[in-house]
Amino acid sequence: MEADGGTGMNKVASPVRNGGQILIEQLRIQGTRRLFLVPGESYLPCIDALYDHQDAIQAIVCRQESGAVYMAEAYGKLTGEPGVCFVTRGPGATNASIGVHTAQQDSTPLILFIGQVGNDFYEREAFQEIDYRRMFGHMCKWVAQIDRTQRIPEYIARAYAMATSGRPGPVVLALPEDTLWGQAAVADLPRYTRVHTQPAARDTQAMCDLIELAERPVMVVGGSGWTAEASRAVERFAERFQIPVGVSWRRLECIDARHSNFAGHVGWGMTEALRERLSASDLVISVCARLGEATTEGYSWIESPQPRQKLIHIYPDASELGRVFVPALPIVADPVGFARAVADVLPRAPLARQPRVEASHAAYLDSLAPLPFPGPLSLDRAAAHVNAVLPADACVTVGAGNYALYPHRYRQFAGLGTSLASTLGTMGYGLPAAISAKLQYPDKTVVCYAGDGCFQMTMQELGVAMQYRLGIVVLVFNNGMWGTIRAHQEREFPGRTIALEFANPEFAELIKSYHGHGEVVECDEDFAPAFERARTFADREHLPALIELRYDANGIAPGDTLSGIRARARTRV
Repeated sequence: MEADGGTGMNKVASPVRNGGQILIEQLRIQGTRRLFLVPGESYLPCIDALYDHQDAIQAIVCRQESGAVYMAEAYGKLTGEPGVCFVTRGPGATNASIGVHTAQQDSTPLILFIGQVGNDFYEREAFQEIDYRRMFGHMCKWVAQIDRTQRIPEYIARAYAMATSGRPGPVVLALPEDTLWGQAAVADLPRYTRVHTQPAARDTQAMCDLIELAERPVMVVGGSGWTAEASRAVERFAERFQIPVGVSWRRLECIDARHSNFAGHVGWGMTEALRERLSASDLVISVCARLGEATTEGYSWIESPQPRQKLIHIYPDASELGRVFVPALPIVADPVGFARAVADVLPRAPLARQPRVEASHAAYLDSLAPLPFPGPLSLDRAAAHVNAVLPADACVTVGAGNYALYPHRYRQFAGLGTSLASTLGTMGYGLPAAISAKLQYPDKTVVCYAGDGCFQMTMQELGVAMQYRLGIVVLVFNNGMWGTIRAHQEREFPGRTIALEFANPEFAELIKSYHGHGEVVECDEDFAPAFERARTFADREHLPALIELRYDANGIAPGDTLSGIRARARTRV
């Protein structure tokens, strides 16, 4: 026993532990239940320490660092808790940087631990040495290096608080080898407490006054930090105040698309009816959405810096308010705090906007009807079929590419945990995200939409699905080219196609080397039975299944073709 510093009480002395043991114990205290890693000799004490915490922390061994960070980022989206990832120094860190950028733009809580050369070798350009403060300084909320073993608990506690406070985001901590191998008798710190920001009563009232005076208000919901309770509270608020609700770019899980006030997915690829409704609105209520380039379609339907519409901008970070748009009413609040503030608020007088709400939702339902598509296999009809047969709680993940517009348009996402997509547009994200979702929800159906180029950026992570027996279904959209860039090329330089096509492997055969099930589908009538076989195999064998969709490459997006883009571009010229 040791004295506590003069209070007259005694406390149990902290045991002597090495840095790896101290760090992993802190992760356990902070509530970490799963972490993702590519092992490296630079943080061996941490790997060893995990041996004693297998009852509480599951360590998922990944194949490449970008895949590992994507999985951790998806974990952060699904749980609201920081996703945790370990990578080795130098090449490991540079591979992982894309996941940090994803978490930064997606506002996802994430903690990346990077092994580092020892302080005795630091600043000599030792083997794989990088200054991570300079490398990640503009890419995350906080980047630091833990140079003293006894300060590990302090840094970990701060990392969790930083990753989840205000606008959530990534934290990067470098771990010098001497810090991890060093020993210290230091006390553990308690689990962090997440702080929620809530509007002042006068701001809530001012917001309601503006909403009641508006004739054509719209609400755009987005951002991170949502809970099921917060989503339902905002849905009920929209009902009472008769406001159509859209979800911002790739935050399709924030609101249940089956709700009677739902108006659609706001951003690139949205319907013309929704675009016109947004442009014609006289009040935009942005609930925790940043209203970035993708959501605003290049700041077109709402203009920067001075919008045509009145803007009520609710966001958890005050530094974002007024940075891109001048709002009529800025409010600092996160989703939970905002939902609490509006849970019991009622209009002071009867409203007459319900017909507009019903028209908005009816237009959204109309958009679920498959559009024409060239060739024998329609991506529109395939996506509509997936929507029809999947259970409401299924999780659909996507990477980046025009193929992602099909689930965005046709899947009726039912709330939190049903969509994982990178607002950054990160290629290769879909498969690791699907793996993370299946680990988190083993009893739910998980379907990954992946382009042929997108899939090949992280397809080695199929080894993770095989190793941990994860029955995911992957739909690979094979058009043999970088389709999104091809569309841009035809728009700007019609008919001058170069450097965009590539040869593909036999994806349906490749999956079999991972003990999975694979099929090729080339016509509409074959898709439904193939999809059912894939789901059945994944559920029964707990292994991945893959369907390779071979389709007319002229079909580039819902309702659009490359030939049509080319013709319009030539007419414009």
